[in-house]
Order: sequence, then structure tokens, then C-alpha cells
Amino acid sequence: MINRIVVGAHYGLKDWIAQRATAVIMAVYSVVMALVLVVLQPSTYEAWRELFACGVVKFATFLFFVSLFYHAWIGVRDIWMDYVKPVGLRLTLHVLTIAALVGYTAWAAAILWRL
Repeated sequence: MINRIVVGAHYGLKDWIAQRATAVIMAVYSVVMALVLVVLQPSTYEAWRELFACGVVKFATFLFFVSLFYHAWIGVRDIWMDYVKPVGLRLTLHVLTIAALVGYTAWAAAILWRL
């Protein structure tokens, strides 16, 4: 008889679903924005500014970036957990990754709402 010891945080399914959900959000945004850019063909700064002045476009773009950064967090975190064995180094890499992604999120928000 084999006694299997279950260890870990058991977050595999939740993260798998989050990866797929964020990928769908990013794909839909990319297709919609590609269509908008083909139709509107903004070629000047003023045209781009007008496009992103719309609250819906700002929100959708921010949602895209939040999805991108969460998607990246799950992937990079799994890489650190799988391949970096020293706990101190792994924790340091986790903290640096989180700090960078939170900073990128704040930067994206500042850019979008500065317009």
C-alpha cells in the first residue's frame, strides 16, 4: 500500500483558472483594440488622446494591464517555486517580483488617468 502525503497550498486549480481568465481578458482586449485602431486609425497625438479620453477605454486598458500583471505573477511565482530551492533567495525574488508588478500597475494607472 502506498501512503501519499499531500503537501503544498492546493492552489493549483484556482491559479489555472486565473491564468485562463486573464488570458481571455487580454485576448479580447487585444482583438477589440486592434479593430478600433483599424477603424479609427489615429495618427496624431490628439487622436490618441481623444481615444483614451473615453472612460470605458481607460478602464478596459487598466483591466488589461492588471490582468497582464496578475498573469505574469502566477507564471513567475511558479518558476521561482519550481527552480529556486534556497528559501531566502526564493522569498527575495517573490518580494522583488511583487514590488515590480505593483509598481507597474501604479505606473499604468498614473499614465492612463493623467491624460
